[in-house]
Amino acid sequence: MGGPRDEDPPKLVEANPLNQSLNIKPEIITLTFDEYIKLENASKGIIITPRLNKDEIVFTALKNQVSIKLNQELEDSTTYVFNFQKSVVDISEENPAENLKLVFSTGNSIDSLSVTGSISYLFPPSKPDFSNVIVGIYPVNDTTDVFTASPYYLSQTDSTGKFSITNIKAGDYLAYAWKDSNGTLKAEFKSEEYDFLLDTLTINKNLENIQFNLSKADLTPIRIMRTGQYGNNFDVVLNRMPIETTIKNEELGKEYFYTLSDNRIRIYPKNPTNDSIPFNITLQDSVGFQKDSLIWAKFPESERKPDKLQVTANSGKSFYNTLEIELKFTKPIQSINFDSLYITYDTASIIPIVPSMLQFADSVKRDLLKVTLSIPDTVSRDVFTIKASDSTFLDIENQVNETLLSANYRKLKRENLADEISGRILDAKPPFIVQLLNSKNELIREEFLENTDAYSFKLLEPGTFKIRVIEDLNGNKRWDPSNFLQKRNAERVFYFINEENTQELIIRSGWTRPEQDIKANTPTGTIKSTNTAVENEN
Repeated sequence: MGGPRDEDPPKLVEANPLNQSLNIKPEIITLTFDEYIKLENASKGIIITPRLNKDEIVFTALKNQVSIKLNQELEDSTTYVFNFQKSVVDISEENPAENLKLVFSTGNSIDSLSVTGSISYLFPPSKPDFSNVIVGIYPVNDTTDVFTASPYYLSQTDSTGKFSITNIKAGDYLAYAWKDSNGTLKAEFKSEEYDFLLDTLTINKNLENIQFNLSKADLTPIRIMRTGQYGNNFDVVLNRMPIETTIKNEELGKEYFYTLSDNRIRIYPKNPTNDSIPFNITLQDSVGFQKDSLIWAKFPESERKPDKLQVTANSGKSFYNTLEIELKFTKPIQSINFDSLYITYDTASIIPIVPSMLQFADSVKRDLLKVTLSIPDTVSRDVFTIKASDSTFLDIENQVNETLLSANYRKLKRENLADEISGRILDAKPPFIVQLLNSKNELIREEFLENTDAYSFKLLEPGTFKIRVIEDLNGNKRWDPSNFLQKRNAERVFYFINEENTQELIIRSGWTRPEQDIKANTPTGTIKSTNTAVENEN
């Protein structure tokens, strides 16, 4: 009591078997330390390569000794590595033993090959977290993979995303990386970011600079869960939201309309009918799976009261000369009372909204209405408000909006805007999707570059932004995640990086920024051999 705090980690004084031992198949491994110790989450924290069945292993800590009872047969002519990481700590202050590793071989040599590289996130959080990120390799003839079993060899990344797998036996392997959030040593494609090399990794010398780019890609195939009536309408309930939906019927957009939300397609008829109506539905999810179905829908009379019509606006947006308003409805709209739909900019001045200003984003859904109009500089007001009184909008079920709509938009002044930011995209080929994001990661501007690597955003409001680029390989104007089953990596995503090595781009009024070039990140699987790589001695 009263003495100095123990800051010294426990030190290994004896190991059985000895480190670098050959021609042994131990049943029990014991490590003796210079002080009393304990184990912290040994089953997860101690990395053993090649793969052993950890469910059979018994880890024990008693006084100053760790005992590991393997309870399984080891492979012949194989180098085993026990990397204890921070699992062994002293009992007083929980200082972890440093660089604690035990290597031995069941054959007459120690495998010495290595694989090193780094990890990145395609959509990095504000503070990228590389804890629990694992890189693993599987023999190419192994029937398991990253989603079904732990890897044969594995390593955890350091705090900067670097990894190193050592003491590998020469051979052909498949390589994966993933954020092992739940500690199962397997990837969960529904909830964890992951990546994989498309090509077989032939390891007959040391390999370095292997790159993985983590992102999420749910491999659950899209499917129809159930169908059935909902009042006068017909519901198709899905297991997940599609990225593309195609519904075919000769009367679609005339007698029938639909909406899509909350994993549900709802088909609305203009008039009830007891006949069975065929609809061909094609669904495609984000990873590229497609589902084609023929459904027969009935629309009988129902006593169920129709849902109320709700309308929301993209309120709060800023604009320069062209005001773009979006009105989102919970049901398809069949008519609009233009007498009660207008824009105000002071107590006495209004701008009537006329049909030429309106366009439905999809004529067979009619649930997203776009209002576009030019506001000349001669109108000096800053705030413009769209208003719609109750009963302005009539939906397909003859329900009207019951509440007043009021949404504000702010007009920007030319002298307060930055002139332009522009640049080129390096080390990648178009097409590109270039996105300007604000400090909240909200999309402000977007442009699609089909045949050029030069981008430009003009007349920007001052603020702090990010520029994100999607390498749109198939030109479908959206980011496509990986598909492990189809052996396709995710499309690359990269950002403008400033001189301070951050993504921030500060824009001030009146500026024309010099060229802001954006360098593409390293694609998954880039591999370079070391000049000093050594051939395996076996």
